[in-house]
Amino acid sequence: MRAMFDAFWRAVAYCMHPRVIALSFLPLVLMVALSFALGYFFWDGAVASVMAWFEAFQLVQAFLGWLDGLGMGSLRAVFAPLIVLVLATPVIVLLCLLLVAAFMTPAMVDLVGQRRFPQLEKRRGGSFVVSVLWSLGSTLLAVVVLLLSMPLWLVPPLVLILPPLIWGWLTYRVFAFDALATHASADERRRIMREHRSTLLVMGVLCGYLGAAPSLLWASGAMFIALAPLLVPVAIWVYTLVFAFASLWFAHYALAVLERLRAVVPVEVVPVEPALHPPAPPAPGPLPLPPESPAP
Repeated sequence: MRAMFDAFWRAVAYCMHPRVIALSFLPLVLMVALSFALGYFFWDGAVASVMAWFEAFQLVQAFLGWLDGLGMGSLRAVFAPLIVLVLATPVIVLLCLLLVAAFMTPAMVDLVGQRRFPQLEKRRGGSFVVSVLWSLGSTLLAVVVLLLSMPLWLVPPLVLILPPLIWGWLTYRVFAFDALATHASADERRRIMREHRSTLLVMGVLCGYLGAAPSLLWASGAMFIALAPLLVPVAIWVYTLVFAFASLWFAHYALAVLERLRAVVPVEVVPVEPALHPPAPPAPGPLPLPPESPAP
């Protein structure tokens, strides 16, 4: 735990580095451009589809009528756009995570390695192609689990537990792999991810809860809909910074573990085979000469 918290504070300090702040703008620009392009072409159609879906369910219509009875009929106009934004949030989070992993993580791992671990040998146990395949496979599995778990979100406590756990697992899988891809060999990477799985998963879950913070903007309802052109880029940048912090946290922790692993040099014990026969006695030396008699 001490190593985890040490890596945490180091990651916080590195987030203030000008290089990290500059790198965070590239995923931000890409995500904002993609979000507004999708919104321009598909926003009206998505809202209309959600409203038509609402009209097909009597339960939803009864809920909206109940809101009208409470004098909150104005929420009817923002309910469908709000649902579209909530459904789009997982897509935004996934794209931010993958963009940070692809464009920021290699540079930030290199920054941590140069400044803190300059003597650590780079054994390059994971290539860029392997890293991409690993990230896409983990993302696909997380999306499947996310979709299967959505009906459980209707249970109030689970909506606060399941999504951060899924994001945490995905964060741990992606950033732990990328943190070790350059410096560790394949065997070292597998050993570290196996022996430190629980700590890495805790780090990922904590980052998952941090990543849920921008979603609080959706709770502002009509105010958020009115300020969406301003608040969407802010939310995306917060997502980007959270995942950048997660990448630095995993880099500091994983490289420190790798350094300690290599510092332990195993001592080779050479077994001594027992002798089959007892040692032969030493060869006898020359016999001593008799003492000379004195001359007459």
